[in-house]
Amino acid sequence: MSPEDPRSHEERRAVELLTRVPYGRLATSMRAILTVAPARHVVSDGCVLLRLHGGPGYHQACAGSVVAYGADNLNSGAAVPWSVQFTGTAELIQPTDAQIESFGPTPHHVDGEPFEPVYMRIKPQFVTVHTLDYFEERHHRHAG
Repeated sequence: MSPEDPRSHEERRAVELLTRVPYGRLATSMRAILTVAPARHVVSDGCVLLRLHGGPGYHQACAGSVVAYGADNLNSGAAVPWSVQFTGTAELIQPTDAQIESFGPTPHHVDGEPFEPVYMRIKPQFVTVHTLDYFEERHHRHAG
């Protein structure tokens, strides 16, 4: 780890993996009921920025609360599937024009409603990386 980058190896690896996929799932609690919502993400200044549909009001439950955000490549057919999870406090933000552009095009509709973008920032406090290795390493050891 370089002195300029205070993040752990696992956090750097999780961020690198997160940049490989555009969407993930935001988990929060609304009135004591667990809710999971799809979101578009980008990484900026060590934080995970999210764009999600504001219609259902998930962002209101998230603001100032601890949330989890996860993404994966589990259905990609990759040789080594992975999953990452970032847990931290969510903050509603107004992103810069450059950040908005980095999210790419917005959907026109979500669940039949016009898309209303809402943006949040999660500064990770806990980061988890899971990998599923289906290939058994074969090491041949010679007895001496």
